[in-house]
Amino acid sequence: MYDEEQQPEHGPLAGFTVGVTAARRAEELGALLQRRGATVLHAPALRIVPLADDSELLAATKEIIDRVPNVVVATTAIGFRGWVEAADGWGLGEQLVGRLRGVRLLARGPKVKGAIRAAGLTEEWSPTSESLAEVLDRLLEEGVDGSRVAVQLHGEPLPGFVESLRAAGAEVLPVPVYRWLPPEDTGPLDRLLDAAVGRGLDALTFTSAPAAASLLSRAQDRGLLEELLSALAHDVLPACVGPVTALPLQAHGVDTVQPERFRLGPLVQLLCQELPARARVLPVAGHRVEIRGHAVLVDGELKPVPPAGMSLLRALSRRPGWVVPRADLLKALPGAGRDEHAVETAMARLRTALGTPKLIQTVVKRGYRLALDPAADTKYADT
Repeated sequence: MYDEEQQPEHGPLAGFTVGVTAARRAEELGALLQRRGATVLHAPALRIVPLADDSELLAATKEIIDRVPNVVVATTAIGFRGWVEAADGWGLGEQLVGRLRGVRLLARGPKVKGAIRAAGLTEEWSPTSESLAEVLDRLLEEGVDGSRVAVQLHGEPLPGFVESLRAAGAEVLPVPVYRWLPPEDTGPLDRLLDAAVGRGLDALTFTSAPAAASLLSRAQDRGLLEELLSALAHDVLPACVGPVTALPLQAHGVDTVQPERFRLGPLVQLLCQELPARARVLPVAGHRVEIRGHAVLVDGELKPVPPAGMSLLRALSRRPGWVVPRADLLKALPGAGRDEHAVETAMARLRTALGTPKLIQTVVKRGYRLALDPAADTKYADT
């Protein structure tokens, strides 16, 4: 029998396929997922305009040097560092830092504070929560009417933040440290989109709001938006690094999961909890069977299963212990046509992959059934 105490050799994400939409730090996120056993499908939903080529950032930098703001809000460490480095490249670094030395400088969190101090500057205040909403609350409480406020963006539109400051009477100067554009080659993104719509993914990760918006826009262009939203609502787990990233999805009614700390590591740990918890676990023929995305755990041992076999297994698991006719199983097979022999072939391969043939019983002239343990019959009778 399966020993619940034994430590599995596979990672917590083994048997699951996770989509990655990130353009920046995609390799880091992919490596974190793969080290925990996941199969990763990556397609950047965006491309980043290099800092030195970004005329909008250059224009904003010159404006700050010419007309010094009262307040500067730094939102990300990498963004603030990139801004100073870009200014250095344009020969404006010393002037920019000199201007920032004389303004009220607010940092969103500890990492941003570190970047500010590395530039030889000192922040006036930073929230312990790393919440931009808390920064906004502080500014509004102090009053910004008539003030010039520069806000360092990092690809994020920061919905509501700029609008709230302007509504309170501030003149807001956005500083777009990175700008996002659609990918030049949409092929990989289309393949990721097709995998999500076809339920070939178990989770889809987002690390920026523009990436989420870009995927939704591409789905809209291809006439797949409703199918994508349905997949994200029922079968593919949308995981966002933080609440700002989730906003484009939430605007379409999609509920997402987010870690408490808005970092890649906690995002991966969250998936390590969420995906196994969503897997179907059944007591079958004296074994513990856990059905994952493209593999099955039989008594804790990972068994990779071909796509056709997974389709059959899912069809059987919807009513465990009940006989499923061959005709119904044929419908579950992708592109199988009308030949019920395809069911027999796929079933033979499924049994071989599982390594325990008695898990699935053949019921002569009727179909197949999962050999659900008798003690579980009542529990799953109405499944």
